[in-house]
Amino acid sequence: QVQLVESGGGLVQAGGSLRLSCAASGGIFTAYDMAWLRQAPGQEREFVAAVLRSGTTYADSVKDRFTISKNNGERTLYLHMSDLKPGDTALYYCAAKFPFVATYKFWGQGTQVTVSS
Repeated sequence: QVQLVESGGGLVQAGGSLRLSCAASGGIFTAYDMAWLRQAPGQEREFVAAVLRSGTTYADSVKDRFTISKNNGERTLYLHMSDLKPGDTALYYCAAKFPFVATYKFWGQGTQVTVSS
């Protein structure tokens, strides 16, 4: 099984940038579809972006501002976030699943991103 550890969160002003990292250990990294999801206080967890066998996909709210990438050699998933908005404030989770399965099975503990106005 894969274990996931996120890092890179923090406090940033609106318009700023951050890069989140998700380091994976165990499992066969190249075998997994991987994604970033986020949860703001009092709200349900929502999809942000994913790297699938078919390519990358993004939520409309982050398209053209966020870029997801997967470095198989480093066993790390990244999320480059730019033009951050207060609405991006949330706990960001890294998740992994097997291809052709709908549910993400493996989760990290999350890293907090706070965007001030």
